[in-house]
Amino acid sequence: MKWYENYNKFFEIFNNSGIAVDETAFYFKTDINEKEHYIGFISKQDKPYWAGYCDITNGCAFKTAEELFNAKIYDGKSIKERWNQIVIIQISGIPVEDWDIVCLRERIE
Repeated sequence: MKWYENYNKFFEIFNNSGIAVDETAFYFKTDINEKEHYIGFISKQDKPYWAGYCDITNGCAFKTAEELFNAKIYDGKSIKERWNQIVIIQISGIPVEDWDIVCLRERIE
């Protein structure tokens, strides 16, 4: 299992505001069209965690990563509930495999 397939490791990274996770893209394995969904973190905001416009009209912001990951905005379920169906594509606009090398190698080993 890759680090980004592990819910606890991925959540830990998202929950650590010192790591660049803005513009994180994923899709659900159950979606034959592989529609991309976006979540992210923007520092210095009252509600720095967000879910993109493609999932909620005008997007949605959250105070904590926990709120974001537990929000039932993906067909009535949360990221946490649907984790086994999620395929992470990119983080901060970087393909997830490259992001690992560039931003995270020493933090996940």
